[in-house]
Amino acid sequence: MNRFDGRRVLITGAGSGIGQATVHRILAEGGRVVGVDVDEAGLAATAARAAEDGTAGRLRTARLDISDEAAVRSGVAAAAEHLGGLDALVNAAGILRSAHTHETTLDFFNKVLAVNLTGTFLMIREALPALLEGQAPVIVNFSSTSASFAHPYMAAYAASKGGIQSMTHAIAAEYSKRGLRAVCVAPGSISSGMTTGRGPGLPEDADMSLFTKLAPAIGQGFAGPETVAGVIAMLASEDGAFITGTEIRIDGGTHM
Repeated sequence: MNRFDGRRVLITGAGSGIGQATVHRILAEGGRVVGVDVDEAGLAATAARAAEDGTAGRLRTARLDISDEAAVRSGVAAAAEHLGGLDALVNAAGILRSAHTHETTLDFFNKVLAVNLTGTFLMIREALPALLEGQAPVIVNFSSTSASFAHPYMAAYAASKGGIQSMTHAIAAEYSKRGLRAVCVAPGSISSGMTTGRGPGLPEDADMSLFTKLAPAIGQGFAGPETVAGVIAMLASEDGAFITGTEIRIDGGTHM
């Protein structure tokens, strides 16, 4: 039996990268998925791939800005209604921005936190009532290796991911006796839309020698997003039933 037969999963960031890969992994394992993103073209690509795979009947996509409180409230409610409840929430949506910290504006800093940290909080808050009525409910959040290790020019991003990591621990403790698990993945050295080329928009005068220690120790470079999707599928299934209140680093040994 597929691990996700009968499981109802809401995934943010479903239009690209790890979120998109997670949609296809969970569909492949029998799950029913609502995938949301601000990128409508990306969502169309996700739906097209599902059609090719023969899994489109178990996928619904919808545009959603997770930093918009009213949109999150209505979007989560619509997803739960469509699926008939929720068993898992995967918060893969996020943005990666870079700047010299002394040149970082308040608007820049707040935008990163609004999407990554506040957006994750809003999704969790609105999904919790349905999750607590679900089967073996679980929340999978996205931290980053930047939360615990030095990634230059990414102070705002690191702050947002550190906040997600801490929030995950608090939620895991708060709802543990109600059967809900909350876990984090902390990807690093993963290829995605955020990491291609100069990826996070590094300053033109960035000292690239500061990144020499951020290369994976195994493999031939950055891994594909499906590498993380496989771990998420484990965490969101019964195979992860004894894992909560922690984070799993997925970085090919970059930060050993």
